[in-house]
Amino acid sequence: MTDKYDNKGFATKAVRVGHKRTAESEQSEPIFPTSSFVFESAEQAAARFGGDEPGNIYSRFTNPTVRTFEQRLAALEGGESCVATSSGMSAILSTMMALLSAGDHIVSSMSIFGTTRVLFDKYLSKFGVSTSYVKLIDLDDWKAAITPETKMLFLETPSNPMNEIADLEALSELAKANDCLLVVDNCFCTPALQRPLEFGADIVVHSATKYIDGQGRCIGGAVVGDAKRVGEDVYGFLRTAGPTMSPFNAWTFLKGLETLDLRMKAHSASALEVASWLESQPLVSHVFYSGLPSHPQHELAKKQQSAFGGIIAFEIKGGKKDAWSLINALEWLSITANLGDSKTTITHPATTTHGRLTEEARAAAGITDGMLRLSIGLESVDDIKADLARGFAAIK
Repeated sequence: MTDKYDNKGFATKAVRVGHKRTAESEQSEPIFPTSSFVFESAEQAAARFGGDEPGNIYSRFTNPTVRTFEQRLAALEGGESCVATSSGMSAILSTMMALLSAGDHIVSSMSIFGTTRVLFDKYLSKFGVSTSYVKLIDLDDWKAAITPETKMLFLETPSNPMNEIADLEALSELAKANDCLLVVDNCFCTPALQRPLEFGADIVVHSATKYIDGQGRCIGGAVVGDAKRVGEDVYGFLRTAGPTMSPFNAWTFLKGLETLDLRMKAHSASALEVASWLESQPLVSHVFYSGLPSHPQHELAKKQQSAFGGIIAFEIKGGKKDAWSLINALEWLSITANLGDSKTTITHPATTTHGRLTEEARAAAGITDGMLRLSIGLESVDDIKADLARGFAAIK
């Protein structure tokens, strides 16, 4: 189904790939809200369960709507296979459970989503998988942390929430030299802005909840990579353990992919304008946005990304007290820890997304009590700045 779109542009693939029309000749992708599928014979049932014949079996691991989403996202990322999951965290869990064993070691960036770190430290450790944390942008730190037991390098780029940019080509070379997998969380950029597989990553994970949906409606995740590790190993874990994406959510994400290219360009343009404005605010000590020339990895971001995304972090000089004062004075910006929405959102990472980390872990990741994170939506930029100005004016 994807072959005829192989030479088409990103926007065309985002609208077309994966849809196989039914006998009803529908224009929009159908939803298949069914738990199971009927076989024509006992022989066909046995062949499908045995893997000798392709086809639908049970919606825990085969559903046409979910499969359409998987094929489309794989095409956009440039991967051979995609496995859709029930959430972004289940995408990470499925990857780890499928590809790691007791005694294996992960080297991870410090600058990852707080819940991902909890997964590594509290839960994977129970099964004998250990994790070391390094500075995302320090290649020597990555090199020093690798041991003979290291099987995976894991990171987010841009990082959450500080917008640090990893050198994917350099990390890919390091991973290959040490027989490790390079796994990249591409949630902030999506394939519309960045395709880590093209820079040597082995696996890409997503929280489809964020920009892929784009309107804050559904929870979902995805793993993209090659036919063996993802198409067989991660798929095998999902088939058995069942962290499955629902058909309705898959359909919602398909609709999100149709506008992804346009939305990511709009998010990026507005975020750059807001970030530039924040740099001029006297109560702001620092703005973390890779689209700014002042950002230390600005040139690297330009190389790896087609635009800079919609996430901005900035630091208020007065710490937590003043950060909370700004939030509480806002008139209409949404106070929520979700991101990637058409509606602009704001959160205080130290007490929300990264609140379960120790104070030492937050400090090592650069997350201070005065830091705020914005996910710039699709509203008027002037209106966004005006509401933030209202927040600044409330700081005493």
